[in-house]
Amino acid sequence: MADLLDELTRKALRRERPTREEALAVLAGEDELLEVVAAGARVRRRFFGRRVKLNTIINMKSGLCPEDCSYCSQRLGSTAEILKYSWITPEDAARTAGRAVDAGVKRVCLVASGRGPGDRDVRRIEDTIAAIREDAAENGRPEAEICVCLGLLQEGQAERLREAGAHAYSHNLNTSEERYSEICTTHTFADRVDTLQRAAASGLSPCSGAIFGMGESDGDIVDLAFALRELDPDSVPVNFLIPFEGTPLGDRWELTPDRCLRILALFRFCFPDVEVRLAGGREIHLRSLQPLALHLANSVFLGDYLTSEGRPGADDRQMIADAGFTIEGADEATLPGARRDLVAIRRRGAGTEEPANT
Repeated sequence: MADLLDELTRKALRRERPTREEALAVLAGEDELLEVVAAGARVRRRFFGRRVKLNTIINMKSGLCPEDCSYCSQRLGSTAEILKYSWITPEDAARTAGRAVDAGVKRVCLVASGRGPGDRDVRRIEDTIAAIREDAAENGRPEAEICVCLGLLQEGQAERLREAGAHAYSHNLNTSEERYSEICTTHTFADRVDTLQRAAASGLSPCSGAIFGMGESDGDIVDLAFALRELDPDSVPVNFLIPFEGTPLGDRWELTPDRCLRILALFRFCFPDVEVRLAGGREIHLRSLQPLALHLANSVFLGDYLTSEGRPGADDRQMIADAGFTIEGADEATLPGARRDLVAIRRRGAGTEEPANT
């Protein structure tokens, strides 16, 4: 196995894709986990040193989505007891973004549930971006990168978001094309690819990743990684399923820290010079091995997620420092049997009177 890991590392340092057989071997679990992490860490250090980029999510509207994505607590038919609210104001979003930037966040992700935005929704985001930039200027803060995630895009919408000052557009593929219809029936894998291509063509930085722990096979993981690589995103969020009661996947607790780290290692080999982001579900599935994940991912979400709570930001910043990493500055270029009660419904941040935990 050492020969395989050496070859994977050499290929990644040359920005070459692993073969399917090599990728499957990473996931197979026949090799020592620490050897896999060490090989991926060599690639991570070559392209990103010891920097960790901090990102945060602002859920602009929560719940009542007409789509039926099985993993989502906001889906059609969900009985998960999440926060439900309509659009927060641009001023509320700007205040939340400002606190996050003060905590070290470099990218703010504006997310709204729904199939895709209407004209009024795009105007709301335009106003929100303006409010965030105005608040930064008034308070002497560096301007955060703004990433937008609104679902499927129509003609001309990506261009409007870019002109408004958005830096990136996020739209995950989530699972392999072959099994996509098992996870969602209200739109297709091709719909998601189309939106990501629209975003990239408009000049927005494409962000697209996956959710693991939904019953996918090793082959599905490799298929998805290779499909994402063909789309050439600048950032790849790696999510691990948060099994909400009241959703079709609420009883899925199949992930282990070992499995999560092998997936992250595979994505580092497939995306050597791309921002690999440690995203939702890391706390409940990686648990005490989260510091090891920093040797593979160069980016992490800080604070709460869309409808579930994350760890306090101070704890994550301490973890980053304790593991020997540094938080990426605003002026630094980024690129060249779990227990059900571990899922904490978000009750703070956007849509509430309580501040976010960044």
